[in-house]
Amino acid sequence: MILRVLRLLLAMLAFAGMAAAARADGRVPLPQLTVDKSTACVAPPEVMRRTHMDMLKHRRDRTVHQGVRGGDESLTRCLECHASKTTGAAIGAPDAFCQSCHDYVGVKLDCFDCHQGRPGAVARPVVRQ
Repeated sequence: MILRVLRLLLAMLAFAGMAAAARADGRVPLPQLTVDKSTACVAPPEVMRRTHMDMLKHRRDRTVHQGVRGGDESLTRCLECHASKTTGAAIGAPDAFCQSCHDYVGVKLDCFDCHQGRPGAVARPVVRQ
């Protein structure tokens, strides 16, 4: 019985979260994409839409295993052009580039659980136990 109630509560919470993200007409808002076009991205938009996560994972692996930092596919380089023009962050604002797209496609954005979402900011140290 308790398991049934817990399942119902979880389903209700999930539905409430989806409803909160929906617009009044029931559709998810289109992403707010404002990009600094004064520099070239590492790849064309159609490539980035499909493969940016692979590029970031590859960069993550090179950084963690080989100590290679910076470069074209670094998260800091992305934020230089893709951070919000109002807040300077990639998350937490209506025009936040990363959050806007990830909300639209329904994908969890977890990069900023560990990394700073602003250009030039220092990432929080990772505490391993």
